[in-house]
Amino acid sequence: MKSVPNDRKPSAQQRNGTPIVQYRSGARLAGPSIESQVLYQACRWFLRPVVRMAPINESAIRRAALLDMAAGIRPASGIRRQKVRLPGFDAEIVRAPGVSPDLGDGVVLYLHGGGFLCCGLNTHRPVVATIAKLTRLPVMHVGYRQLPDTNISGSVDDCLTAYKWLLENGARAGGTVFAGDSAGGFLVFATALKAREEGVDLPAGLVGLSPLLDLDCADKLVHANAARDVFAPVEALVTIGKLGGEVDGVLDPALSPVNGALEGLPPALLVAAEGEVLRSDSELMAYRLSAAGVATTLQIWDGQVHAFPALWPGLPESRAVLRRIARFVASRVRPEDGVARDKTA
Repeated sequence: MKSVPNDRKPSAQQRNGTPIVQYRSGARLAGPSIESQVLYQACRWFLRPVVRMAPINESAIRRAALLDMAAGIRPASGIRRQKVRLPGFDAEIVRAPGVSPDLGDGVVLYLHGGGFLCCGLNTHRPVVATIAKLTRLPVMHVGYRQLPDTNISGSVDDCLTAYKWLLENGARAGGTVFAGDSAGGFLVFATALKAREEGVDLPAGLVGLSPLLDLDCADKLVHANAARDVFAPVEALVTIGKLGGEVDGVLDPALSPVNGALEGLPPALLVAAEGEVLRSDSELMAYRLSAAGVATTLQIWDGQVHAFPALWPGLPESRAVLRRIARFVASRVRPEDGVARDKTA
Protein backbone atom coordinates (compact mmCIF):
# COMPACT_ATOMS: atom_id res chain seq x y z
CA MET A 1 0.00 0.00 0.00
CA LYS A 2 1.36 3.40 -0.91
CA SER A 3 1.79 5.91 1.86
CA VAL A 4 -1.03 8.38 2.44
CA PRO A 5 0.00 12.01 1.94
CA ASN A 6 -0.57 14.77 4.44
CA ASP A 7 -3.91 16.36 3.49
CA ARG A 8 -2.60 19.81 4.44
CA LYS A 9 0.35 19.91 2.06
CA PRO A 10 0.54 19.27 -1.71
CA SER A 11 2.61 16.15 -2.33
CA ALA A 12 5.49 15.87 -4.78
CA GLN A 13 3.24 13.67 -6.92
CA GLN A 14 0.64 16.40 -7.20
CA ARG A 15 3.22 19.09 -7.86
CA ASN A 16 4.55 16.95 -10.74
CA GLY A 17 1.10 16.39 -12.25
CA THR A 18 0.68 12.76 -11.15
CA PRO A 19 -2.35 11.59 -9.14
CA ILE A 20 -1.93 10.10 -5.71
CA VAL A 21 -2.90 6.43 -6.01
CA GLN A 22 -3.65 4.53 -2.81
CA TYR A 23 -4.15 0.75 -2.83
CA ARG A 24 -6.32 -0.73 -0.09
CA SER A 25 -6.45 -4.45 0.74
CA GLY A 26 -9.09 -4.10 3.47
CA ALA A 27 -10.41 -1.84 6.16
CA ARG A 28 -7.84 -3.19 8.61
CA LEU A 29 -5.09 -4.03 6.10
CA ALA A 30 -5.71 -7.77 6.61
CA GLY A 31 -7.53 -8.37 3.37
CA PRO A 32 -11.23 -7.97 2.54
CA SER A 33 -13.61 -8.28 5.48
CA ILE A 34 -15.89 -11.29 5.86
CA GLU A 35 -18.88 -9.07 5.05
CA SER A 36 -17.35 -7.84 1.81
CA GLN A 37 -16.40 -11.40 0.83
CA VAL A 38 -20.03 -12.45 1.28
CA LEU A 39 -21.22 -9.51 -0.84
CA TYR A 40 -18.65 -10.28 -3.53
CA GLN A 41 -19.68 -13.92 -3.81
CA ALA A 42 -23.38 -13.04 -3.78
CA CYS A 43 -22.83 -10.69 -6.72
CA ARG A 44 -20.67 -13.25 -8.50
CA TRP A 45 -23.07 -16.19 -8.27
CA PHE A 46 -26.48 -14.50 -8.21
CA LEU A 47 -26.41 -10.93 -9.50
CA ARG A 48 -23.99 -11.21 -12.42
CA PRO A 49 -25.85 -14.06 -14.20
CA VAL A 50 -29.15 -12.17 -13.94
CA VAL A 51 -27.73 -8.84 -15.13
CA ARG A 52 -25.92 -10.46 -18.04
CA MET A 53 -29.09 -12.18 -19.24
CA ALA A 54 -31.52 -9.30 -18.71
CA PRO A 55 -32.21 -7.17 -21.80
CA ILE A 56 -31.98 -3.40 -21.57
CA ASN A 57 -34.90 -1.89 -23.47
CA GLU A 58 -37.70 0.55 -22.68
CA SER A 59 -39.87 -2.14 -21.09
CA ALA A 60 -37.02 -3.34 -18.88
CA ILE A 61 -36.15 0.24 -17.95
CA ARG A 62 -39.73 0.89 -16.87
CA ARG A 63 -39.57 -2.18 -14.63
CA ALA A 64 -36.17 -1.14 -13.25
CA ALA A 65 -37.63 2.23 -12.31
CA LEU A 66 -39.87 0.41 -9.85
CA LEU A 67 -36.79 -0.54 -7.82
CA ASP A 68 -36.65 2.84 -6.11
CA MET A 69 -40.36 2.74 -5.35
CA ALA A 70 -40.08 -0.77 -3.95
CA ALA A 71 -37.06 0.09 -1.82
CA GLY A 72 -38.95 2.52 0.39
CA ILE A 73 -36.01 2.64 2.79
CA ARG A 74 -36.75 4.65 5.88
CA PRO A 75 -34.03 6.99 7.12
CA ALA A 76 -32.02 6.17 10.21
CA SER A 77 -33.35 7.35 13.54
CA GLY A 78 -33.10 11.11 13.95
CA ILE A 79 -32.32 11.81 10.30
CA ARG A 80 -34.37 14.72 8.99
CA ARG A 81 -35.52 15.10 5.39
CA GLN A 82 -36.74 18.24 3.67
CA LYS A 83 -38.45 17.66 0.34
CA VAL A 84 -37.52 20.00 -2.50
CA ARG A 85 -39.66 20.17 -5.64
CA LEU A 86 -37.80 21.17 -8.79
CA PRO A 87 -38.99 21.37 -12.41
CA GLY A 88 -39.76 17.79 -13.43
CA PHE A 89 -38.08 16.05 -10.50
CA ASP A 90 -37.68 16.01 -6.73
CA ALA A 91 -34.79 16.22 -4.34
CA GLU A 92 -34.44 16.03 -0.58
CA ILE A 93 -32.10 17.68 1.90
CA VAL A 94 -30.94 15.18 4.51
CA ARG A 95 -29.58 16.32 7.87
CA ALA A 96 -28.29 14.47 10.89
CA PRO A 97 -29.57 15.39 14.37
CA GLY A 98 -28.29 18.77 15.55
CA VAL A 99 -27.04 19.89 12.12
CA SER A 100 -27.93 23.44 11.18
CA PRO A 101 -30.23 23.88 8.17
CA ASP A 102 -28.08 26.84 7.09
CA LEU A 103 -26.68 25.83 3.70
CA GLY A 104 -24.09 28.59 3.96
CA ASP A 105 -22.18 26.50 6.50
CA GLY A 106 -21.47 23.91 3.80
CA VAL A 107 -23.42 21.30 1.87
CA VAL A 108 -22.88 18.10 -0.11
CA LEU A 109 -24.74 17.59 -3.39
CA TYR A 110 -25.21 13.81 -3.81
CA LEU A 111 -26.04 12.26 -7.20
CA HIS A 112 -27.11 8.61 -7.02
CA GLY A 113 -26.06 5.84 -9.38
CA GLY A 114 -28.18 3.32 -11.26
CA GLY A 115 -26.99 3.44 -14.86
CA PHE A 116 -29.22 6.41 -15.72
CA LEU A 117 -32.21 4.07 -15.63
CA CYS A 118 -32.97 2.99 -12.06
CA CYS A 119 -32.49 3.75 -8.35
CA GLY A 120 -33.25 7.06 -6.70
CA LEU A 121 -33.93 8.78 -3.40
CA ASN A 122 -35.10 5.59 -1.66
CA THR A 123 -32.35 3.19 -2.71
CA HIS A 124 -29.51 5.57 -1.85
CA ARG A 125 -30.91 7.06 1.33
CA PRO A 126 -28.65 4.91 3.60
CA VAL A 127 -25.40 6.14 2.03
CA VAL A 128 -26.69 9.73 1.93
CA ALA A 129 -27.68 9.54 5.61
CA THR A 130 -24.24 8.17 6.48
CA ILE A 131 -22.51 11.03 4.65
CA ALA A 132 -24.78 13.51 6.43
CA LYS A 133 -23.80 12.03 9.81
CA LEU A 134 -20.08 11.92 9.09
CA THR A 135 -19.77 15.38 7.54
CA ARG A 136 -22.21 17.07 9.94
CA LEU A 137 -23.50 18.96 6.91
CA PRO A 138 -26.78 18.97 5.00
CA VAL A 139 -26.75 16.64 1.99
CA MET A 140 -28.95 17.44 -1.00
CA HIS A 141 -29.93 14.15 -2.64
CA VAL A 142 -31.16 14.61 -6.21
CA GLY A 143 -33.84 12.44 -7.85
CA TYR A 144 -32.93 13.57 -11.37
CA ARG A 145 -34.85 12.34 -14.43
CA GLN A 146 -33.54 9.17 -16.08
CA LEU A 147 -34.09 6.95 -19.11
CA PRO A 148 -36.49 6.68 -20.85
CA ASP A 149 -37.94 10.03 -19.71
CA THR A 150 -34.77 11.92 -20.68
CA ASN A 151 -31.32 11.23 -22.04
CA ILE A 152 -28.02 11.61 -20.19
CA SER A 153 -27.76 15.27 -21.11
CA GLY A 154 -31.19 15.81 -19.54
CA SER A 155 -29.97 14.18 -16.33
CA VAL A 156 -26.99 16.57 -16.32
CA ASP A 157 -29.34 19.53 -16.76
CA ASP A 158 -31.39 18.40 -13.75
CA CYS A 159 -28.31 18.11 -11.56
CA LEU A 160 -27.19 21.59 -12.56
CA THR A 161 -30.69 22.87 -11.75
CA ALA A 162 -30.35 21.35 -8.27
CA TYR A 163 -26.95 22.99 -7.79
CA LYS A 164 -28.32 26.37 -8.87
CA TRP A 165 -31.17 25.92 -6.37
CA LEU A 166 -28.62 25.42 -3.60
CA LEU A 167 -26.76 28.59 -4.59
CA GLU A 168 -30.02 30.54 -4.75
CA ASN A 169 -30.96 29.33 -1.27
CA GLY A 170 -27.88 30.28 0.71
CA ALA A 171 -25.24 27.76 -0.27
CA ARG A 172 -21.80 28.95 -1.32
CA ALA A 173 -20.04 27.40 -4.31
CA GLY A 174 -16.89 27.36 -2.16
CA GLY A 175 -18.82 25.53 0.55
CA THR A 176 -20.29 22.83 -1.70
CA VAL A 177 -18.88 19.42 -2.63
CA PHE A 178 -20.36 17.18 -5.34
CA ALA A 179 -20.39 13.43 -4.68
CA GLY A 180 -21.91 10.48 -6.49
CA ASP A 181 -21.57 6.80 -7.34
CA SER A 182 -21.45 5.01 -10.71
CA ALA A 183 -23.66 6.99 -13.12
CA GLY A 184 -23.90 9.58 -10.36
CA GLY A 185 -20.12 9.88 -10.51
CA PHE A 186 -20.48 10.68 -14.21
CA LEU A 187 -22.96 13.39 -13.25
CA VAL A 188 -20.60 14.82 -10.62
CA PHE A 189 -18.02 15.72 -13.26
CA ALA A 190 -20.46 16.43 -16.10
CA THR A 191 -22.40 18.84 -13.88
CA ALA A 192 -19.24 20.67 -12.85
CA LEU A 193 -18.21 21.03 -16.49
CA LYS A 194 -21.71 22.20 -17.44
CA ALA A 195 -21.71 24.72 -14.59
CA ARG A 196 -18.48 26.26 -15.82
CA GLU A 197 -19.84 26.33 -19.38
CA GLU A 198 -22.82 28.35 -18.15
CA GLY A 199 -20.73 30.69 -16.02
CA VAL A 200 -21.82 29.19 -12.69
CA ASP A 201 -19.18 29.11 -9.94
CA LEU A 202 -17.56 25.71 -9.51
CA PRO A 203 -17.98 23.70 -6.29
CA ALA A 204 -15.12 23.21 -3.86
CA GLY A 205 -14.54 19.50 -4.51
CA LEU A 206 -15.62 16.45 -6.50
CA VAL A 207 -16.04 12.85 -5.27
CA GLY A 208 -16.67 9.85 -7.53
CA LEU A 209 -17.36 6.32 -6.24
CA SER A 210 -16.78 3.80 -9.06
CA PRO A 211 -17.72 6.52 -11.53
CA LEU A 212 -18.68 5.83 -15.13
CA LEU A 213 -16.72 8.56 -16.92
CA ASP A 214 -16.35 7.39 -20.52
CA LEU A 215 -19.40 6.29 -22.53
CA ASP A 216 -17.14 4.90 -25.24
CA CYS A 217 -16.62 1.33 -24.05
CA ALA A 218 -14.15 0.16 -26.71
CA ASP A 219 -11.25 -0.01 -24.24
CA LYS A 220 -13.41 -1.46 -21.48
CA LEU A 221 -14.54 -4.32 -23.75
CA VAL A 222 -10.95 -5.58 -24.01
CA HIS A 223 -9.90 -4.72 -20.45
CA ALA A 224 -8.93 -7.67 -18.23
CA ASN A 225 -11.61 -6.68 -15.72
CA ALA A 226 -14.37 -7.12 -18.33
CA ALA A 227 -14.36 -10.82 -17.46
CA ARG A 228 -13.71 -10.29 -13.74
CA ASP A 229 -16.35 -7.71 -12.82
CA VAL A 230 -19.07 -9.39 -10.76
CA PHE A 231 -21.50 -6.48 -10.94
CA ALA A 232 -21.44 -4.29 -14.06
CA PRO A 233 -21.12 -6.10 -17.42
CA VAL A 234 -19.53 -4.01 -20.15
CA GLU A 235 -22.31 -4.98 -22.56
CA ALA A 236 -24.80 -3.17 -20.33
CA LEU A 237 -22.59 -0.07 -20.30
CA VAL A 238 -22.46 -0.15 -24.11
CA THR A 239 -26.26 -0.27 -24.28
CA ILE A 240 -26.62 2.58 -21.80
CA GLY A 241 -24.30 4.70 -23.92
CA LYS A 242 -26.38 3.97 -27.01
CA LEU A 243 -29.75 4.62 -25.36
CA GLY A 244 -28.74 7.65 -23.35
CA GLY A 245 -25.89 9.22 -25.25
CA GLU A 246 -26.20 8.62 -28.98
CA VAL A 247 -27.86 11.13 -31.28
CA ASP A 248 -28.78 9.74 -34.70
CA GLY A 249 -26.56 6.75 -33.95
CA VAL A 250 -23.50 8.86 -33.10
CA LEU A 251 -21.95 9.11 -29.64
CA ASP A 252 -20.38 12.53 -29.12
CA PRO A 253 -17.06 12.07 -27.26
CA ALA A 254 -17.59 15.48 -25.65
CA LEU A 255 -20.46 14.02 -23.61
CA SER A 256 -18.01 11.92 -21.58
CA PRO A 257 -16.34 13.83 -18.71
CA VAL A 258 -12.93 12.23 -19.40
CA ASN A 259 -12.86 14.18 -22.65
CA GLY A 260 -13.85 17.51 -21.10
CA ALA A 261 -11.70 20.58 -20.52
CA LEU A 262 -10.54 19.59 -17.05
CA GLU A 263 -8.25 22.52 -16.31
CA GLY A 264 -9.49 24.58 -13.39
CA LEU A 265 -11.75 21.93 -11.87
CA PRO A 266 -11.61 21.63 -8.07
CA PRO A 267 -9.68 18.83 -6.31
CA ALA A 268 -11.11 15.34 -6.81
CA LEU A 269 -11.30 12.12 -4.83
CA LEU A 270 -11.95 8.92 -6.81
CA VAL A 271 -12.64 5.45 -5.40
CA ALA A 272 -12.80 2.21 -7.38
CA ALA A 273 -12.75 -1.54 -6.80
CA GLU A 274 -9.64 -3.31 -8.04
CA GLY A 275 -11.59 -5.92 -10.04
CA GLU A 276 -14.32 -3.76 -11.55
CA VAL A 277 -14.29 -2.77 -15.19
CA LEU A 278 -14.92 0.89 -14.36
CA ARG A 279 -11.60 1.00 -12.54
CA SER A 280 -10.15 1.94 -15.93
CA ASP A 281 -12.38 5.03 -16.09
CA SER A 282 -11.17 6.20 -12.68
CA GLU A 283 -7.53 5.60 -13.60
CA LEU A 284 -7.87 7.45 -16.90
CA MET A 285 -9.70 10.36 -15.25
CA ALA A 286 -7.18 10.56 -12.40
CA TYR A 287 -4.27 10.95 -14.80
CA ARG A 288 -6.09 13.38 -17.09
CA LEU A 289 -7.14 15.51 -14.12
CA SER A 290 -3.61 15.57 -12.77
CA ALA A 291 -2.20 16.41 -16.20
CA ALA A 292 -4.63 19.34 -16.22
CA GLY A 293 -3.27 20.54 -12.88
CA VAL A 294 -6.16 19.26 -10.74
CA ALA A 295 -5.12 17.74 -7.40
CA THR A 296 -6.46 14.19 -7.50
CA THR A 297 -6.42 11.16 -5.22
CA LEU A 298 -7.49 7.70 -6.46
CA GLN A 299 -8.16 4.89 -4.00
CA ILE A 300 -8.30 1.32 -5.38
CA TRP A 301 -9.81 -1.28 -3.08
CA ASP A 302 -9.08 -5.00 -3.43
CA GLY A 303 -11.83 -7.60 -3.14
CA GLN A 304 -14.73 -5.16 -3.42
CA VAL A 305 -17.62 -4.80 -5.85
CA HIS A 306 -18.66 -1.85 -7.97
CA ALA A 307 -19.80 1.17 -5.92
CA PHE A 308 -19.54 -0.82 -2.69
CA PRO A 309 -19.85 2.19 -0.31
CA ALA A 310 -23.23 3.05 -1.85
CA LEU A 311 -24.38 -0.55 -2.21
CA TRP A 312 -23.66 -1.47 1.42
CA PRO A 313 -22.58 1.51 3.56
CA GLY A 314 -22.19 -0.71 6.62
CA LEU A 315 -19.30 -2.75 5.25
CA PRO A 316 -16.05 -2.12 7.16
CA GLU A 317 -14.44 -1.03 3.87
CA SER A 318 -17.40 1.20 3.05
CA ARG A 319 -17.19 2.88 6.44
CA ALA A 320 -13.49 3.56 5.84
CA VAL A 321 -14.22 5.11 2.44
CA LEU A 322 -17.08 7.22 3.78
CA ARG A 323 -14.88 8.51 6.61
CA ARG A 324 -12.28 9.44 3.98
CA ILE A 325 -14.95 11.32 2.05
CA ALA A 326 -15.92 13.19 5.21
CA ARG A 327 -12.29 14.23 5.72
CA PHE A 328 -12.08 15.35 2.10
CA VAL A 329 -15.26 17.40 2.48
CA ALA A 330 -13.96 18.97 5.68
CA SER A 331 -10.71 19.92 3.93
CA ARG A 332 -12.61 21.61 1.11
CA VAL A 333 -15.51 23.33 2.88
CA ARG A 334 -14.56 26.44 4.81
CA PRO A 335 -16.67 29.31 6.19
CA GLU A 336 -16.22 32.71 4.62
CA ASP A 337 -13.62 33.83 7.10
CA GLY A 338 -10.76 34.48 4.72
CA VAL A 339 -9.12 31.11 5.40
CA ALA A 340 -7.66 29.67 2.21
CA ARG A 341 -8.92 26.18 1.38
CA ASP A 342 -6.56 23.24 1.19
CA LYS A 343 -5.29 22.75 -2.35
CA THR A 344 -4.82 18.99 -2.14
CA ALA A 345 -7.24 16.16 -2.65
